Amino acid sequence: MGAGHAHKLYRHGHSPVHALPAHCKFAAVFCFVLVVVSTPREALWAFALYAALLALAATAARVPARFLLTRLLIEVPFVAFALLMPFVAEGPRVDVGGLSLSTSGLWGAWNILAKGTLGVAASVLLAATTELRELLQGLQRLRMPPLLVQIASFMIRYGDVITDEMRRMRIARLSRGFEARGVRHWGVLAKSAGALFIRSYERGERVHLAMVSRGYTGTMPVVDVSGATRAQWTRAAALPLSALAVCLLGWTL
Repeated sequence: MGAGHAHKLYRHGHSPVHALPAHCKFAAVFCFVLVVVSTPREALWAFALYAALLALAATAARVPARFLLTRLLIEVPFVAFALLMPFVAEGPRVDVGGLSLSTSGLWGAWNILAKGTLGVAASVLLAATTELRELLQGLQRLRMPPLLVQIASFMIRYGDVITDEMRRMRIARLSRGFEARGVRHWGVLAKSAGALFIRSYERGERVHLAMVSRGYTGTMPVVDVSGATRAQWTRAAALPLSALAVCLLGWTL
């Protein structure tokens, strides 16, 4: 979990949100998502307030709206699924613009879109203000299973290595005049995928042997053991506590 490995979702900054410990932000986002999911879907105004809370958090983190909105495109497949629900769901139907739509399907689509979008936005905001190394350390601070933390660490570390290996193999194919244009070229691509798997497996073995020779016993050393202050926990709790107040109003009104 060495420093210096930045991911594309991270936006460098020196805001109060960036300064919060990773485990505080993890807990805040997790509690916020739980509150959003627990909100009745009929409380439309509550979801508007949740969006406003996230907008305030993004403003405090100095994350531009364009940066946040472009990262939300990752939920497009879920949006497509939600848009199909009013057409395929059963139950009472209502005419909207000449289309016969299911009432339960409309509510289900709204439920998925509203809660899913808010959850993804909160996750993107977490990733935009926290480096990968800090995210992994935050998982350690929250007592996540060490094996899962190590797997995530190695996936992040060697994902770029494998991607770079794929790029070199592609350049090698192009330098030899190969260009995939149809089904008859799938065999070459399959052989390339097999070669990539073998190279990655061999690289993993070499890395494991190197780690064992340097004293690795199945656990990674904890680099940062510092905790969070009460003021930091208070600032991190502002988002989920505000959302909880909105959720309670949504159930009572």
